[in-house]
Amino acid sequence: MRAARPLLFALVAVTAAAAHAQAPCPAPADVQPLDLVGLWRAEFEGGGGATLLLEPHREYAQSLSGEVNRNGERARVAADLDDGAFTLEESVDGQRIAATWQGDLVADSCGREIRGTRSGGWDRSLPFVLRRLGR
Repeated sequence: MRAARPLLFALVAVTAAAAHAQAPCPAPADVQPLDLVGLWRAEFEGGGGATLLLEPHREYAQSLSGEVNRNGERARVAADLDDGAFTLEESVDGQRIAATWQGDLVADSCGREIRGTRSGGWDRSLPFVLRRLGR
């Protein structure tokens, strides 16, 4: 009977892993702000890009903060996610908003892609795509 226990535990572990691997992709409205924590790559229409790091906000539990790095130029960011709608404010000095990013989580991306428009900073609106790196 003892020999059957490791086999039973292995079978349960494999079954649980298979069920997890086949878990459905959450709808954009079901993705929570903390699901966006991590490293992202921004690509802008017409070329150019940036790297974005999102972390849990220290003061607001349902918000994010972090940094955007565009060719060595860094700016602080604060972001919110509400029912699949993503808003990010970019600030070079930590006091004034230099640009606003507004977008939506892409359906069937499992919270790994956001598309929208960045306004301000470069005197024009610029479409962007954010894609999660890693994980």
